[in-house]
Amino acid sequence: MHLRLGIAAGLAALAMAGIPAQAQNASPSTPPPTPTPPPAAARPFQGTALGDGPWDFHTEHGDIHVAVVARLERPWGMAFLPEGGMLVTERVGRLRYIDASGRLDPEPIGGLPAMYTLGIAGLDGIALHPDFVHNRLVYMAYSKISPDDPSVSTLAVMRGRWAPGAHQLTDVEDIFVADTWYGAQPLPERCCGQGPAFGSYGGRLLFDADGYLFVTSGDRNWGEQVQDPSTQYGKIFRLNDDGSIPPGNPWVGLDGHEPRTWATGFRNPLGLTINPSTGELWESEFGPRGGDEVNRIVRGGNYGWITVTQGMHYNGQQAEYISNQPGYIDPVLRFGPPSLNPGNLTFYSGETLPGWNGNLLLASFTQGLLRYDTDQLGNPVGQPEHLLTQLGQRWRDVQEAPDGSLYLLTDMVEGAVLRVTPGD
Repeated sequence: MHLRLGIAAGLAALAMAGIPAQAQNASPSTPPPTPTPPPAAARPFQGTALGDGPWDFHTEHGDIHVAVVARLERPWGMAFLPEGGMLVTERVGRLRYIDASGRLDPEPIGGLPAMYTLGIAGLDGIALHPDFVHNRLVYMAYSKISPDDPSVSTLAVMRGRWAPGAHQLTDVEDIFVADTWYGAQPLPERCCGQGPAFGSYGGRLLFDADGYLFVTSGDRNWGEQVQDPSTQYGKIFRLNDDGSIPPGNPWVGLDGHEPRTWATGFRNPLGLTINPSTGELWESEFGPRGGDEVNRIVRGGNYGWITVTQGMHYNGQQAEYISNQPGYIDPVLRFGPPSLNPGNLTFYSGETLPGWNGNLLLASFTQGLLRYDTDQLGNPVGQPEHLLTQLGQRWRDVQEAPDGSLYLLTDMVEGAVLRVTPGD
């Protein structure tokens, strides 16, 4: 059964000086000090209130129909269930269920651990185990609170079992807790006007065809840590489904190197997808001003941050637009200035939306949903078509549903799940 009509970095932490939001479970009892708001030029695009819809739009490949499925608070990630319906994370710390008819269960799913929810921290990516039909294992990335200091947090990945319609996860456990505990005051001296410690967690999850779990980890606004190969800042990890280290990771067994790392050199990787035509892993990344990126990820690749950047730092320092540096991989796409503020990305493989097969779709906070034509190698070609800009939303996630329709999440306090189908 398919969902019925009725229709999302964290953004760059310095550009988002938020206030504590209550998670479903306990938040820090003594939150860190609220930072000074950034200057007006650095403040994020807030978006506009989303109407009731539905809406019809003309695109280069025909008309599309957009409808609201459900209203949620800061929805971040979604996973389609094999029996129909979906699970959706809300960044404020809730897991929600939408059934196959498109009905949102008003009661959140419990059993989640306590989370750190200051600023852009909270509950992020979600993925189902490849054998979910039999084991019902759900994986989620979140910001974990230090048991010793409520101002300190790190990226973690939990898993738990969920039965259809249940309001509680069971067998909940952390399978990975990053060694990036950070936030104790005073913060260490850092360059370039980097933002507060409650940002740049990464947190996108993805299983590949071989059953390995990929996890994105941000730099936590401490970019100097990223190029140290022993740290877990600014990395993409490859794990077994129980969190253990699989064979074949590029730095297994090398002294001074983190063995979970698959690729390194990222600021805040918020999107992760596999091109079904090529099997390649792709990533989208919140960079500094004018440094947002889309990257093709290769085993052992180094994508440059903070040594190599094509953006401008938040203290106004003009970074060089560096490219073609030995040992570093340049982005396939770079945006800005102004910044695009990318969310998740996907390669559309269906036939439901005519003319879109093989296209790269990139959610963004400021420039709508970007659709790129691609060549036979999956490379985006030409200029993108900017879709859904009229709705004024901060698009967090974009994914193709099993029926070939497209689903999007909006990163808004009054957020939404939306569905895109062909127009009449």
